[in-house]
Amino acid sequence: MVVVGTGDFYSRLPTFDHFNSLASIDNFTPAPDDWWVVITDVVGSTKAVDQGRYKEVNMAGASCITAVLNASKGVDIPFVFGGDGATILIPEPLLSNVRTALINTRGLVRREFGIDLRIGLVAIDELRLANKDVLVGKFELSPNNAVAMFSGGGVELADKLIKQDQNCEQYAVADVESVDMPDLSGLSCRWQPLQSQHGQMTCLLIQVLDQNIKHRHQIFSQVLSELSRILGEDLRPPAPVTENTLRFKWPMQGLKIEARLTRGRQSFFGRYVYLLYQSFIQSVLERFNLKAGHYDAPQYRREIKTNADYRRFDDALRLVLDCSESQLQEIRSYLNNAYQSGMIAYGVHCTEQAQMTCLVFSLEHSEHIHFVDGTEGGFWAAAQQYKKQLSQNVQTY
Repeated sequence: MVVVGTGDFYSRLPTFDHFNSLASIDNFTPAPDDWWVVITDVVGSTKAVDQGRYKEVNMAGASCITAVLNASKGVDIPFVFGGDGATILIPEPLLSNVRTALINTRGLVRREFGIDLRIGLVAIDELRLANKDVLVGKFELSPNNAVAMFSGGGVELADKLIKQDQNCEQYAVADVESVDMPDLSGLSCRWQPLQSQHGQMTCLLIQVLDQNIKHRHQIFSQVLSELSRILGEDLRPPAPVTENTLRFKWPMQGLKIEARLTRGRQSFFGRYVYLLYQSFIQSVLERFNLKAGHYDAPQYRREIKTNADYRRFDDALRLVLDCSESQLQEIRSYLNNAYQSGMIAYGVHCTEQAQMTCLVFSLEHSEHIHFVDGTEGGFWAAAQQYKKQLSQNVQTY
């Protein structure tokens, strides 16, 4: 493990560019004691999913990441998108700014969509007192674009502390009313749903039950090796974002959601008209493969494929993969056998489409990341099977 400083901890972390490298504990570094784990998630996702509003849920989760990044300018911040929420690490000096940004985001999401966000903070040194750790890996998608990975059991424990029925108040960010607007610049929702090319867009949530961190990584290595055997090296062949799945149609169905979240002090109508104009120009460039200013349509699509965040790790594997029926059967058989042997708990959710939520900070410097989730509940739906398995008290070893 590499030892680095505190304020610039994440910016100085060495990167790796093969997803399966997460199996090696040597690719993870302990987060500083004076950093905090931030957990956000949508409360009552069931209702939104039942109403066909899972895109709004995804945008709410991505809004939390966007707000924190914009409130932390100048500091490189590690984060993992979870579908209906996010896990973020921040240094203590940013605590006040981040808390304010997330309170404002919660107020905006509630006003615009009637969706409630839970926000919690847990100090990393407290997690270590409970014999858990927060280890951070840095997975490079492309130059200037990386996503974090978390191991050590600390993030998992923080999630439980924040969501437990009793004594969660000490970790919760108070639910105070706020009419101030968060800075959500960069958040975007313009691409059409991604249609499966092989059979099913498959959301996989996999957790190793062994509490020993080294043993966990060894078992994750076995899981990744088997998935790669079925699907291809480093899980690249079943990527949900390809030239065939990227479709840009104007006017796009997510544009009103984007306008409602990113309008700042503008009226919704004014922001929506501006985005209609801007996205129309973008649609022309996309249709005819043109370049204007820093927007180069063919290059941008290539970068989106590279910068698609469809493979994640935050003490659990979270994958969105385009699988054939035979591959899916083989995956289910392997995961069920591993579950029956007490190695893992898992959840699977399959749909015909995936959906993409984008953070676009600089086209000039190719700084943009694209969060992928399944439709019709995505990771949230996969988590229902996973939670049911955990509740059955499978014996760990």
